[in-house]
Amino acid sequence: MKAKILSMLRGTDGYISGQQLCEKFQVSRTAVWKVMEQLKAEGYQIEAVRNRGYRLEKSPDVMTKTELDSLLDTAWAGRNIFYFSETDSTNTQAKRLGDEGAVHGTLAVAEKQTGGKGRRGRRWESPAGSSIYMSILLRPDILPNQAPMLTLVMAQSVAKAIQIYAGEEALIKWPNDIVLNGKKVCGILTEMSTEIQWINHVVIGAGINVNTEKFPAEIAETATSLYLESGKRQKRSLLIAEVLRQFERYYGLFLDAGDLSAVQEEYNSLLVNLGREARVLEPGHEYNGTAAGINETGELLIHTKDGQIRKVYAGEVSVRGIYGYV
Repeated sequence: MKAKILSMLRGTDGYISGQQLCEKFQVSRTAVWKVMEQLKAEGYQIEAVRNRGYRLEKSPDVMTKTELDSLLDTAWAGRNIFYFSETDSTNTQAKRLGDEGAVHGTLAVAEKQTGGKGRRGRRWESPAGSSIYMSILLRPDILPNQAPMLTLVMAQSVAKAIQIYAGEEALIKWPNDIVLNGKKVCGILTEMSTEIQWINHVVIGAGINVNTEKFPAEIAETATSLYLESGKRQKRSLLIAEVLRQFERYYGLFLDAGDLSAVQEEYNSLLVNLGREARVLEPGHEYNGTAAGINETGELLIHTKDGQIRKVYAGEVSVRGIYGYV
C-alpha cells in the first residue's frame, strides 16, 4: 500500500484527500496517516493541509523498494525487488536469490557494496549515496552459448536510458562499458548458472556512476559520472526505472529473434568504436584494425589491414582505442 500511495501522490497535481485514500485502499484514516509518517521518516517531504489532504513536495534520492515500486511500469522487469542498504555485491545476492528460486525479473539493488567486482574479477569502487548498483535475475529459455548476448542487451538498455532520462549522449564500448565523452560511466557484469544444455539462471549487474563528484587518482582519467558530465544531480531511482523499461523492450526483441539481429543496427549506432581504429588485446597476441560493428550474435567485427574480417568474442579479450581507453 505504501508504494501505491506514493505513486498516487506523484501522479496527482495538487492534493489527495485522506478520505479518497481511505476509500481507495479500504483502510482507516489512521492507517493512511501512519503511511505518510513512514514516508516522511524516509525523507519524502509531504505537506498535509486540513480539509485539502496530502501533497508530495519533494522526493529524496533513494533506491528503496517502496521508491522503485512506486515508479515501475514494467510487466516483469524489477517487479520483485530486494533492497540492501549495504551488501557485498548485488550480483552475489541475485545469484543467491536465483538459487533459492526467485522469479524471472527479480531485482537486487544496493546503496553500498563492500565487494563489488568488474570484469575478470577487478574490484569496483562502490561507495554509498552516489551511484547505482543493481542486478537483474533472468531465467531465459535459451542455450548457454546465447547468454553472452545478454550483456549487449543490457549495455544497449543502459545507454538508451541515460539518453532518455539524463539527455546525455551515452555510447557503448563493446562489450560491457558505457561511456560519456570518452570516459567510463557504467560497467556491466554477466554471470550465469548452467548445466550442459540449459541455463538455470543468468544475473546481469550494472554499476552506474550517477552523482559521483570525484574519483581516485588511478581511474580519474578514464572514469566519469552523469553529474560530472552534465553538472546536474540525477534521481537514481528514476534512472533505474528507465533502464528496466528499456531492458524489458530489448530483451523481448532478443528472445523473439533468438539473436541480436532485431537490435543490431541500433546497437551499432551507439558503438563508440564504430569506424575507428582499435587495438585488440588477446592473450599472447595483439593486433590493430577498424571496428565495423557487431554481427547478429554479438561478436565485434574487426577489419584488419591485410583485408581480413576477424570476429572478436567477449571474454579474455580487450578492445581499446589505439591512443587509450576508447
